[in-house]
Amino acid sequence: MNNKLVLIDGNSIAYRAFFALPLLNNDKGIHTNAIYGFTMMLMRILEEEKPSHILVAFDAGKTTFRHKTFSEYKGGRQKTPPELSEQFPFIRDLLKAYGISQYELENYEADDIIGTLSLQAEKEGFMVKIISGDKDLTQLSSEQTTVSITKKGITETEEYSPLHIQEKYGLTPDQIIDMKGLMGDSSDNIPGVPGVGEKTAIKLLKEFTTLEQVLASIDQISGKKLKEKLEEFKDQALMSKVLATITREAPVQIKLEEIGYEGYQTEHVKGIFKELGFNSLLDKLDPDHNLVEDHQPLDNIHFEQIKEVTADIFTDENIFYIEILEDNYHYADIIGFSIVNEKGSFFLSTEIAVKSDVFKVWAEDESKKKIVYDAKRSEVALRHHGIHLKGVTFDLLLASYIVNPAEAIDDVAEIGKRYGFERLQSDEAFYGKGAKRKIPEETELADHLVRKSVAIDFLKEKLENELKENQQLELFYELEMPLSFILADMESYGIKVDLDTLKRMGADLTGRLKDIEAKIYELANETFNINSPKQLGVILYEKMGLPVLKKTKTGYSTSADVLEKLENDHEIIKQILHFRQLGKLQSTYIEGLLKMVNPKTGKVHTRFNQALTQTGRLSSTDPNLQNIPIRLEEGRKIREAFVPSEEGWVIFAADYSQIELRVLAHIASDEKLIEAFQEDQDIHTKTAMEVFHVGETEVTSQMRRHAKAVNFGIVYGISDYGLSQSLAITRKEAGKFIDRYLISYPGVKNYMEDIVVEAKQKGYVSTLLQRRRYLPEITSRNFNLRSFAERTAMNTPIQGSAADIIKKAMIDMAERLKKEELKTRLLLQVHDELIFEAPEDEIEILKKIVPEVMEHAVGLKVPLKVDYAYGPTWFDAK
Repeated sequence: MNNKLVLIDGNSIAYRAFFALPLLNNDKGIHTNAIYGFTMMLMRILEEEKPSHILVAFDAGKTTFRHKTFSEYKGGRQKTPPELSEQFPFIRDLLKAYGISQYELENYEADDIIGTLSLQAEKEGFMVKIISGDKDLTQLSSEQTTVSITKKGITETEEYSPLHIQEKYGLTPDQIIDMKGLMGDSSDNIPGVPGVGEKTAIKLLKEFTTLEQVLASIDQISGKKLKEKLEEFKDQALMSKVLATITREAPVQIKLEEIGYEGYQTEHVKGIFKELGFNSLLDKLDPDHNLVEDHQPLDNIHFEQIKEVTADIFTDENIFYIEILEDNYHYADIIGFSIVNEKGSFFLSTEIAVKSDVFKVWAEDESKKKIVYDAKRSEVALRHHGIHLKGVTFDLLLASYIVNPAEAIDDVAEIGKRYGFERLQSDEAFYGKGAKRKIPEETELADHLVRKSVAIDFLKEKLENELKENQQLELFYELEMPLSFILADMESYGIKVDLDTLKRMGADLTGRLKDIEAKIYELANETFNINSPKQLGVILYEKMGLPVLKKTKTGYSTSADVLEKLENDHEIIKQILHFRQLGKLQSTYIEGLLKMVNPKTGKVHTRFNQALTQTGRLSSTDPNLQNIPIRLEEGRKIREAFVPSEEGWVIFAADYSQIELRVLAHIASDEKLIEAFQEDQDIHTKTAMEVFHVGETEVTSQMRRHAKAVNFGIVYGISDYGLSQSLAITRKEAGKFIDRYLISYPGVKNYMEDIVVEAKQKGYVSTLLQRRRYLPEITSRNFNLRSFAERTAMNTPIQGSAADIIKKAMIDMAERLKKEELKTRLLLQVHDELIFEAPEDEIEILKKIVPEVMEHAVGLKVPLKVDYAYGPTWFDAK
């Protein structure tokens, strides 16, 4: 059997994955985009290459033997973002799970490990495949070694064999280092010869073969300026070649026989995929991973399939499970019910149950207790049949979520597994997924549903005990449970959409896009595909001569962040950015919303996810009404399409002003912050005055903007990297802003230090209403994991308390509307804002009671402030 060695440049692939994929988080709040991209690449390599030997090489540190030659080697590189650093330990754990060797060597780079091992492998007759995102390694290409360089993200690669290098550059692999000596490499801060680019370097090497021969033949080279440069920078060129040369004699201790690969243990890999929340990869790895082992005896389940509903199957307390299969936009129909109580276990088909007056009376009887899984979803589904669910005393989904919000909850089986209740199939395993998804015949369905009810009965006591131990009974029974039925009202009722307005906006946007397109063509003096980065790059950088700020592996970068830096260089840039923004509005928000309007109601019925985020915030899907891009005027105007559902009514919106900063002032007990809010000062101006040491009249708009970014950044545990990205400043400047802020507000600084200590002692942090977030990594020996947990410990109590406050306000508001006997309806919750529709004659009372209720939802050391507005559309209620 032929031996095949795969060598992976670990740091390079991780960096590529991090910057190629959006900044993803798993349910524990850990960033996972680099890990996910690395995993995708690894799975593809193992499948396609089938290596007999494999190793991932990592850089050991910042300093290498090359720094003795040139102290500024790699000097221009920025510090690794903490959002990436925290992912490296998980990448290493991933490799361990796969049984893949990893190696690093003090004073050497991963390239040198790969160069040394590939040469050894070639001598022993191996075929070698090198995987990297760095073209420097192409110098290692040979008849036995192919170098794969990633491009377009992480999974697509370009294969560099000696033949490919000859076709692409007209050079041999050995000449790659001569080319680097001449042209340098900005990414590694290798200087080369100033003014010599790739084309010139290749031309010289085709004529003179090596750098040394080029320098020995300067007299024969045409071009006075080029000659002068080569003469002046001879020594620099030779040094650059040395820096670019990968050593193939590094003192690598690991032997080829030690990195043999015999495949991985599926259970090991499944474990880390579950930890990271890589459910789609888990499905690829093991389609049957949800099938559970027979650890708990549930074989003797006896149930009755009810043919006619009679009152004698119900008792005063029932485990009541409703099975719903969902479509993309709203709850699809119920496919069955199971009821378990002291009289037995029962299955009711949808057809039999919803047509029964006996069932309806029982479902709406407040005195008949019902223990359920996901009360909100159950209530919304029953309303489609004219039934209201009352008497719910326990919701397994919400209880599980409160006990540990980090745990993903897919179904009853997922919760059961945590408590040893494993003899229950997951829904995915039972129904199948995608095209294979189907509803089994009734007896099989009945068995599955009854098992779920038995599981709920088993789990209720365990979860209730945990809620009690955690002092979370009040959070569960007085906040989340009542809120679930308010959200059900909001989902069922929906919000009216004026289709004509939306279509008119779409037509207007289409017209504006055509006008902007024509303007762009006029400025470019030719037509081209504006959405093609390649064509756009040629127009901007070659034809129009705009400065090239960044290049990608496929050409010039035309990403938004690059173009924004060129906005003042030429009018065409502003037009292109506007074209893109309007194009996204058209496709995502105009066309997307039109598809989601329910044809029966003329409304969108967004789904509020109550048991998803670790901070306790609600999120919105199908459609996501919390993400309409309101910073853009055209985006804000999309809200014009959201209107009251009745004539003579208006939209009334009320939002908390800077609620998270007010919560921070309360929790941190910072005197300056408290004073600013009590005196109703502009907090961003106040912070600018403190940070920049200037008087109020000296605060510029830029100072205030920077202060605002730091104010809100502190709340979210922002890093110097994150702040530098949002303000387009250096990380050093961003770090100074954060340091100045903490000096200005010592109470905040003390809070941040104290909460970390508390988190290490307890293992979790809590909101004002006792919502917990567990932080197992807070005591990790790994610096990156620990740092991430510390930032999370600082910001979770603030974000989570703000989320709890607005939830409490929603409950109090529902009670007040009922008490005042008002017709006003709560339609939406968007971040810190509540949106109502109301008759015009109720506006005056709303102006009084809405701020009153919201501002007194909880008591803080600073006043809560609510702003409100109203008008004929959501847009006008600003």
